[in-house]
Amino acid sequence: MTTTLITGANKGLGFEAARRLLEAGHSVYIGSRDAERGRLAAERLGARLVVLDITDDASVAAAAKSIEAEGGLDVLVNNAGIEARTPDGGVPGAADLTADAMRTQFDTNVFGLVRVTHAFLPLLQRSAAPVVVNVSSGLASLTRVSAEGTPTYAYPGVAYPASKAAVNMITVQYAKAFPGMRINAVEPGYTATDLNHHTGVQTVEQGAEIIVRMAQVGPDGPTGGYFDVEGPLPW
Repeated sequence: MTTTLITGANKGLGFEAARRLLEAGHSVYIGSRDAERGRLAAERLGARLVVLDITDDASVAAAAKSIEAEGGLDVLVNNAGIEARTPDGGVPGAADLTADAMRTQFDTNVFGLVRVTHAFLPLLQRSAAPVVVNVSSGLASLTRVSAEGTPTYAYPGVAYPASKAAVNMITVQYAKAFPGMRINAVEPGYTATDLNHHTGVQTVEQGAEIIVRMAQVGPDGPTGGYFDVEGPLPW
């Protein structure tokens, strides 16, 4: 049986991806920073809980040790992420950007992803068909953000797109370093979740589609790519 860990899976896209992968026959770990919320989510789904704060070295190390003791890991979905919002639900623009705000975004979206991936690499390398899915964003595409007259061009924020562009670069470099793994970045689309105060235009069912699809790629599948439901995206 394929064993999968999804970070930030007690709600939103992670929860829906977990539900779908369980239906597909995976054994799924719900990674949750909050133990009680994670427990409730795992019980609802029939999944396993691992308490996991991706910004904390000790938490990540303990989660890796626990999953190793229970048999190992085949698929890692780096889903946990944050986006800064103003109290009214808007996005702070470049004039309001501070180094501290940028650091907060990168601590979770970039450094957290690297921390988790590094900790679980030894387990993934023991798998017959290891897969890593990094949840990125359409805002990570320099091509799209530079295209005048589009919603991505109009997005005023800096820290979130920059963090997800870093995720894309990390994805490419990891894929080159570990050719035996399938490592890809995905863009779920503008999905209504807590991340964006439910301002997204897609349902979680729609948004989770590409995550679920790429979590199930075989050894002959793509690697080092950036995809949405329609196919490859421009960097």
